[in-house]
Amino acid sequence: MINILLDTNIVIDLLASRDPFYAEAAELFSLADKKSIKLSVSALSLANTHYILSKFTNDQEARKILRNFKVIVDILPLDDKVVDLALNSDFKDFKDAIQYFTAIENDQKLIVTRNKSDFKESKIPVMTAGEFLKSIPV
Repeated sequence: MINILLDTNIVIDLLASRDPFYAEAAELFSLADKKSIKLSVSALSLANTHYILSKFTNDQEARKILRNFKVIVDILPLDDKVVDLALNSDFKDFKDAIQYFTAIENDQKLIVTRNKSDFKESKIPVMTAGEFLKSIPV
């Protein structure tokens, strides 16, 4: 089973039902629910997702959504080593560097994002949700 780190935009696509991206995100989570893939998110993504969701709903509803979401993904830690690696990297965006080094430090084999160009420095594969879904055997 492949370990996949999801970027925050994919998580928000699912939880906020953002069209036209929702369907591909939902398909990823369906595969995880069937134990075909293992999905993870960084602790940073969880915090950022809560912030975004609370803009559309109240804090309690956002927390309820995240409690349900947490059942299907692993939450990967944001620690001192990841922060140091991110701070000293060539990534232009610090948040993306945190995502990347969270993936590296936690043996993730792929990053799924809508913004592949944010991960030009990546030494592991980076795909969109659609690209990943097309790459798996039917």
